[in-house]
Amino acid sequence: MKKFFGLALGILTAIGGFVDIGDLVTNAQVGARFGLSLGLVVVLGVLGICVFAEMSGRVAVCSNRATFDLVRERLGPRVGLLNLVASMIVTLLTFIAEIGGVALALSLASSVNDLLIIPIVGLLVWLVLWRARFSLMENVLGLLGLALVVFAVALWKLDPSWGHLAHQTFTVAKPGDEDWMTYAYYAVALFGAAMTPYEVFFFSSGGVEEKWTEKDLGQMRANVFVGFPLGGLLSLAIAGCTATVFGPLDVQVDALSQVGLPVGVALGKIGIAIVLVGFVAATFGAACETGLSVGYSLAQYLGWQWGKFVRPDEATRFHVVLVLATMLGVAVLMTGVDPIMVTEISVVGSAVALPLTYFPILVVANDRDYMGEHVNGTLANALGTVYLVVVVLAALAALPLLVLTGMGS
Repeated sequence: MKKFFGLALGILTAIGGFVDIGDLVTNAQVGARFGLSLGLVVVLGVLGICVFAEMSGRVAVCSNRATFDLVRERLGPRVGLLNLVASMIVTLLTFIAEIGGVALALSLASSVNDLLIIPIVGLLVWLVLWRARFSLMENVLGLLGLALVVFAVALWKLDPSWGHLAHQTFTVAKPGDEDWMTYAYYAVALFGAAMTPYEVFFFSSGGVEEKWTEKDLGQMRANVFVGFPLGGLLSLAIAGCTATVFGPLDVQVDALSQVGLPVGVALGKIGIAIVLVGFVAATFGAACETGLSVGYSLAQYLGWQWGKFVRPDEATRFHVVLVLATMLGVAVLMTGVDPIMVTEISVVGSAVALPLTYFPILVVANDRDYMGEHVNGTLANALGTVYLVVVVLAALAALPLLVLTGMGS
């Protein structure tokens, strides 16, 4: 039982990292417009995040220090500051969107206007970040988030043409009425969403929170190679559902209320009830991840005491950052800004920030002074180097595609 719950960190990271408010809508949009023709991009992103999350977790295990803490020490304050600014902007934008996502999900369940719910959500998120134990947070939210497996059940129940979906996936069969520029934009967006920088910072910091040691290397790798692929499969299931239901009707998906409709078509009211639980748990889990990541990054760079493994009065500055970030998120959302649009911008921002995030991790994971006998091997370095080239290309393409396609419209 203890080993089972040890996987919860990976499950929470998968659900919160892969299937947050932006991914729920973006994967649904991609499925409705492109079918599963961008499915291999999700697979590419899953493999990439597994490569770097394993490195990041191994760094935490071997050094008992979080990745961001070591980046500043190993590469110097200037590179560390550049990394900090890039990751903080993206993570803060994502945190704002996740609070809005929880409000949208609760609004669907209650029919109460989301603007009335946002302050309550902000308060609840802050209370969890302030008072809840790390293990309780990850276990409850991670396991509740598994309700989103209902998308996989719904896809099976919808009984699509599996051969057609497979053909779309493996032949990269772009629909003829879509242009290649828009297709490329969504490819970069999906890749950026899969490899969001805060995921590795949260994962390594979570390892420190849970006091991983070398005997936990196996559990850490199980978290990576179970949790992240699970998130990728859920993403593909969401896209498959909308491809099956909305694709033939040429219907665009641009709201959270439309994302769960294929589940309702397949499973009825019970399916809708389950998917709403999944929406709330996934977005709330992502809000907790991103909120903590904002505090982790700043506190680790500045050398402050941080984390839920210490009493709040012993990490006052860390908790002040969490309070201010939450207040900022609520204030921005109360202006009426669309949280889905904020998340789509943050996803593109993630793609831009990817090289700044993953290059330092590769450097630290190759430093024998920190890693000892667990320094990167040939395979890890080869995969890490290949992915660095890919993320640089994605970073260079992200902003031009954003402008030229009008955010994929």
